[in-house]
Amino acid sequence: MLLLLTLAETAVAQQRFAEEIMAFKKQDSVQKPPAGAIVFTGSSSFRMWENIQSDFPGYTIINRAFGGSTLPEVIHYAKDVILPYKPRQVIIYCGDNDLASSETVTADMVVKRFQTLFYLVRKALPKTTISFVSIKPSPSREHLLPKMKLANASIKRFLSTQKSTSFIDVFTPMLGKDKKPRPDIFLEDNLHMNRKGYLIWQKTIQPYLVK
Repeated sequence: MLLLLTLAETAVAQQRFAEEIMAFKKQDSVQKPPAGAIVFTGSSSFRMWENIQSDFPGYTIINRAFGGSTLPEVIHYAKDVILPYKPRQVIIYCGDNDLASSETVTADMVVKRFQTLFYLVRKALPKTTISFVSIKPSPSREHLLPKMKLANASIKRFLSTQKSTSFIDVFTPMLGKDKKPRPDIFLEDNLHMNRKGYLIWQKTIQPYLVK
């Protein structure tokens, strides 16, 4: 029932990123990525990470994040941006836009959406490590911090019950001494990160990468 409900949600916006997905397929047709790489997927915080490959030397990174995607959209396009690559690890950053899309979206809804994506990937790729990067705190979405904390905590608990998983906490190191989002690590929109923000992510994610 959960899967059906989540897939129904994707019907509304599943064409939003059709051009980006087609661009990925065209890129793959020119140069097929190797199997066993690490796939980063999710929303714009990954998509805008221009130095992602050089930030993780010694690893083959396939960045398949797109637009300002939500979890239902990543679920819909998993067959295009995750499964074909047969990766050794999938690292997901998503949920931020889910909460911002509507006041009616709860932390529990985000958790259930993530679980749907998790089980979809796990069924298709049973040996692949699945990692979730916590929903980040940003100044422009400070009003959503309570929901973010709840969603992060619940997803962390869920992953602790599953094999070959990791929960990567970028939330904590992105807070200042006042426990608020650090403004110095964001672009002018107070939502997307500057280089200082990505260096925090690089340092935090690095220990969780699977060799």
